[in-house]
Amino acid sequence: MRFIPTAALVLGMALVAPVAALAQKLPLNEISGYLNKMQTAQGEFTQINNDGSISTGVLYIKRPGRVRFEYNAPDSGLVIAGSNTVVIFDKKSNQPAETYPLSRTPLSIILAKQVDLGRAKMVTGHSYDGTATTVTAQDPEHPEYGNIQLKFTANPVELRQWIINDGNGSQTTVVLGDLKTGGSIANSKFDVGSPGIRR
Repeated sequence: MRFIPTAALVLGMALVAPVAALAQKLPLNEISGYLNKMQTAQGEFTQINNDGSISTGVLYIKRPGRVRFEYNAPDSGLVIAGSNTVVIFDKKSNQPAETYPLSRTPLSIILAKQVDLGRAKMVTGHSYDGTATTVTAQDPEHPEYGNIQLKFTANPVELRQWIINDGNGSQTTVVLGDLKTGGSIANSKFDVGSPGIRR
């Protein structure tokens, strides 16, 4: 931004700037509407893990309640949410798959049948950084399960990133590539008892 020597203009810009930023912050009802209209989506993702390592892969979403993360080599992981359960498969491990109730993960907030970010105490943060709107949300009945920070861009509204802060203090960031929304995704991709093999 060019330096404006006139004090009055500088003061005027200072007063106008917050209003302009506020006008570009996406309202919660608009974000809820976007998520509720997203029935299916797929695209590539980059994941920054709690230890700083980076993983990549392909993501599939089928709302409500279903998501699948297929990780690229050298990672051997596969994470599937379906039937109200999250299952973590590791083909390199001799241990059984890890399972968790979907309701105990912050991801359940955007996979809910009806997303309502206006619900009391669900949203604990709602900000705009000049580029994207960030919403921090949690289950108001179980804040101990952690929260999810969702980042959206506008015109049109698009989900670009999320950060999951779980109840154990670890943080996982997922940066999304271009999400292809709509279309058909087979229910078998979200079968937690039979993960299948990526082709």
